[in-house]
Amino acid sequence: MSGPLTGVKVLEIAGIGPGPFCGMLLADMGADVLRVDRLQASDLGLPMEPKFEITSRGRRSIALDLKRPESIQTVLALAARADALFEGFRPGVTERLGLGPDACLARNPRLVYGRITGWGQDGPLAQAAGHDINYIALSGALHAIGRKGEAPVPPLNLVGDYGGGGMYLAFGIACALYEARASGKGQVIDAAMSDGAASLMGIFYGRMAAGIWRDQRGVNVLDTGAPWYNVYETADGKHVAIGSIEGRFYAELLERLSLDPKTLPGQHERERWPELCAAFSAAFKSKTRDEWCRKMEGTDVCFAPVLSLAEAPRHAHNRARGAFVDINGVTQPAPAPRYSRTPGAVARGAPRRGEGGAQALADWGFDKAEIEGFRARGALLDAA
Repeated sequence: MSGPLTGVKVLEIAGIGPGPFCGMLLADMGADVLRVDRLQASDLGLPMEPKFEITSRGRRSIALDLKRPESIQTVLALAARADALFEGFRPGVTERLGLGPDACLARNPRLVYGRITGWGQDGPLAQAAGHDINYIALSGALHAIGRKGEAPVPPLNLVGDYGGGGMYLAFGIACALYEARASGKGQVIDAAMSDGAASLMGIFYGRMAAGIWRDQRGVNVLDTGAPWYNVYETADGKHVAIGSIEGRFYAELLERLSLDPKTLPGQHERERWPELCAAFSAAFKSKTRDEWCRKMEGTDVCFAPVLSLAEAPRHAHNRARGAFVDINGVTQPAPAPRYSRTPGAVARGAPRRGEGGAQALADWGFDKAEIEGFRARGALLDAA
C-alpha cells in the first residue's frame, strides 16, 4: 500500500453511488478499506463483472446477512478495530440493525462514523427516497444548468452522488480522523448530498446576491450565456470548448478565429451576445476539430477539444500525465490528487463478494481461530 492514508482501517457497509465513490477515494490514498457486502447480489443497477466496477476498486470484502444477530456481532467486532466506518442507509436503519453510532462508538470511542444520505439525518424529507437528480434539484444546482429557453440538463450524477456526496463524505472522514488524533474521540459525520450540492453552488449564490448573476439558465457568463464561454460545433460534427473570459485571452481568441474586433459587438455587450455567438459558430464550423486543435491547443485562448470517453485516455496530455491507468484490462481514471512523497495507487481491482476477506482480517489483527469463526458464519466466501 502507498498513499497518505496508509495504515488507516476503514469499514465500508456496501451501498451504491456516493458510498463506493468515497471508498475509492480513501482506498486510492492508501486506506485499507474492508467492505461488508450482502450475501446475495443486489438488484440495484445492471449486473457487471467486478473489474468493471471502478468505484469499488482497492477493497477487500467479507459477506454478511445483516439481519442475523451473529452478523451484527461480526460487524461490531470489526468496528472495534477500525479507524472509520461509513454507511449509506436511510436514517435510523443502522440503529434498528444494532449498528448505529452509539453501538459502534461504545465498542470503539475513537471511531469516525460516516453517514451518507440524500437529504440528511433529519428534516422533512429525511425518510423520502431519492436519487442524485432530486438532491441537486432542491439545492438550486439543477435549475442553473442548461441553455436559455430549454429545460434543465442533469449533469450525469456528478454533482449530487459524487461531488456533493462521496467527495464531501471522504473529506469529512479525513477531517474527523485528523481531529481524533488530537482528541482521542470519534464522532458522527452527517453527509447529505443535498447539502453538498448546495455547498458546491456557493459561488453562484454569492454572485446572485451581488447582482451579477441572473437566476435564469443560459444567460450568465458560465452557463453558456456568454459566447466566449461555450461549446461550438466544428466542420466534422465534433465540438470544441472555449473559456476566453479574461480580456487578453478573448483578444487571442478573436485573432485565431480571424475575426476583426471592430466588426463585432464588445465582449461584455450582453444584449448583443447572440450576434457574437453566431459569429463564433460560423467561424468554428469552417474547420474540423483537429484543425482547431492545431491552431488553438496549448495557447492562451483557453481551448480544449470535447473528447468522448473513448478518446480522452488517448489524448497526449492525459497520456503524459498518466491520468488513466489499466487495471485488469479496464481503462480507468488514475488516483487523484497527487502527492510528492506518498503517492496514491490502485492497490487492486474491485473484489468479488468475500474476496480477500481472510487476509484483511489477519491484517486487522484477528487470529486464526477468530478468522475461522468468521468463515463458519459465512462471512468469507473465498478459499484463502
